[in-house]
Amino acid sequence: QETDDAYVAGDVVAITARDPGQVTAIHADNTQVVKAGQPLIDLDAATADVGVASAEAELARAVRATRSDFSKVNETGAAVVQAEAELARARNDLARRRGAAAEGAISGEELSHAADQVKVASATLQLARSQQAQSKNGVVGTTVSNNPAVLAAIAAYRRAAITRSHMHVVAPIDGVVAQRTVQLGQQVSAGMPLMAVVPLDRVWVDANFRETQLRDLRIGQAATVTADMYGDDLVYHGHVVGLGAGSGNAFALLPPQNASGNWIKITQRVPVRIALDKGELRRNPLRVGLSVNAIVDTADKSGTMVGRPAVAAYKGLATGQGDAAVDAKIRQIIAANR
Repeated sequence: QETDDAYVAGDVVAITARDPGQVTAIHADNTQVVKAGQPLIDLDAATADVGVASAEAELARAVRATRSDFSKVNETGAAVVQAEAELARARNDLARRRGAAAEGAISGEELSHAADQVKVASATLQLARSQQAQSKNGVVGTTVSNNPAVLAAIAAYRRAAITRSHMHVVAPIDGVVAQRTVQLGQQVSAGMPLMAVVPLDRVWVDANFRETQLRDLRIGQAATVTADMYGDDLVYHGHVVGLGAGSGNAFALLPPQNASGNWIKITQRVPVRIALDKGELRRNPLRVGLSVNAIVDTADKSGTMVGRPAVAAYKGLATGQGDAAVDAKIRQIIAANR
């Protein structure tokens, strides 16, 4: 089956601002080739730097406060031991004075005073134990590093560090820069499109076959493609990787109303995706949107018409965020304030 209603398609990876800022540098322009992780745009990082410094100070404060809480546990523990000793001494003193009072050696007032001392020591012990329990509540089952207050401060520092990293926009993949709209000095907001990166080594062909041509088309069938850009002498080789889920009209913004009285039957077309040989693409690159002619060899009908299960098209995209560096800085802050 053959069609000239076919075009080169590819991913247009949008580069957007993840946090607001003013553009201070543009490192790549339309038509230029970039590698994953390569700087594209710099935003003014002054405000983000202040946020990082504030989060660092808050983390240091949380570590010191938590360390102080652990010290309070030791202090209240010592207070409990001291109060227990005071109560034991007061009880022993009361027992001796009761014996002396039975022999008439001391007055009733002195005995009453000894009993009051026991009550005071008992109340002091109860207060010390209450303070000990209260001090333990904030640190029980934790260390300085995994205390909830410190973990919250660590999360705030990570958030500030991530915001700071967003001031340097990098290319997520290898490709060619296109659709640059950002300008030097422009104030951008979060989510604003800045430019795009098109990976030309991942382009494919969307061939729109008539519905009357689909019966013999199968996934895996060999295909040949010629591009108007290079002429008929240069032939690309590929294979069918999938048939569209519907015709172009079915997914149109305003689908046709076929129930009207003046209906005219129009042959529909369904996009068929053809993957191209990567080696041939490297030698003779194609651009997204180019017109091509596609021929599919339908002799082998052993394949299916239903696509394969979904697999990740992209993963592990470069973001420019140094998690290892942030972790090292967090450990340094905690160690310096223990």
